[in-house]
Amino acid sequence: MINCHVKILTILSLFLLFPILASSKCSSTCEADKDQNQKTSSDEEALKYKKVAMGTILLASAIGVCLPFLVKNISYLAPDKDIFFVIKAFAAGVILATGFIHVLPDAVESLTSPCLSENPWHKFPFTGFVAMLSAIGTLMMESFATGYHKRSELRKAQPVNGDEESDHQGHGHGHEGHVHGSAFVLEKTNASDLLRHRVISQVLELGIVVHSVIIGLSLGTSQKTSIIKPLVTALSFHQFFEGMGLGGYISQAKFKNRDVVIMVLFFSLTTPTGIAVGIGISNIYNENSPTSLIVQGLLNSASAGILIYMALVDLLAADFMNPKMLTSIKLQLGANFTLLLGACFMSLLAKWSDQ
Repeated sequence: MINCHVKILTILSLFLLFPILASSKCSSTCEADKDQNQKTSSDEEALKYKKVAMGTILLASAIGVCLPFLVKNISYLAPDKDIFFVIKAFAAGVILATGFIHVLPDAVESLTSPCLSENPWHKFPFTGFVAMLSAIGTLMMESFATGYHKRSELRKAQPVNGDEESDHQGHGHGHEGHVHGSAFVLEKTNASDLLRHRVISQVLELGIVVHSVIIGLSLGTSQKTSIIKPLVTALSFHQFFEGMGLGGYISQAKFKNRDVVIMVLFFSLTTPTGIAVGIGISNIYNENSPTSLIVQGLLNSASAGILIYMALVDLLAADFMNPKMLTSIKLQLGANFTLLLGACFMSLLAKWSDQ
């Protein structure tokens, strides 16, 4: 499953880079924007800040995504503790705000640009349509993956019924058979939860990585130091908190060490790689070319749909409807507070990161 995940991310990355090399240009008033791709006296200074951005964002991403693994052995942060629900609510708030505040507006801006033809791009709300389809697609994928796993479990040998054991081995052994049957049911439940965590972590990373590549490219191709400077700090915080949320769900999925390393590297390297590619093609790249706008807009729309669905359905609904939270008003208040805190903090970063 993890190998399929890697292949999908690689294909998407290559697909994303295609429009960068496109030679199509935008006409009319947008033609003037090509000037930002020309050499200026501030290019050297801009390059310096881009190199700083690559290092700081890489470090922030790596620390954020690895932090849940570093603290998982602390007893009061165990999954059965109240604080764990509170931290997960904060991470879900960060991811929800990323989808609504950072990714979706970028998609709307790209697909409603005056550089695109009136028909069909200004005649139909493609941003919402693609986001809706990606959310539905995520639901379908999770449903089919979980259904396949459950059907596989049902095809396995069933435990011996307690009554049947008692007929052959007596009452005492029948009770023992009942215990084994309960253990089998518990094991099936744990296996289903584990699969759910694995599907969530991989789909969540897919949605995050797509957007991370795009913002890396945008920063790498920019030649304006006034834009790059605030982006360095804003994107570092952005990647840190996104990574913390993603790392928590990767940790719960209990992947093999090799798979964990692959997922951590994918997340940590996508934005710096996007910046590096952006630097390399900054002289030929036109962010207002129709091809670039369409591809980036569609990918951002799909990413927003995935992140919003995952945050609301898989992350928040599951925890907020958990019996442990429903029976504790203190835990409910704490989780609601950190949810709003995470969402508001990530929303505040949009003031700098989306300039």
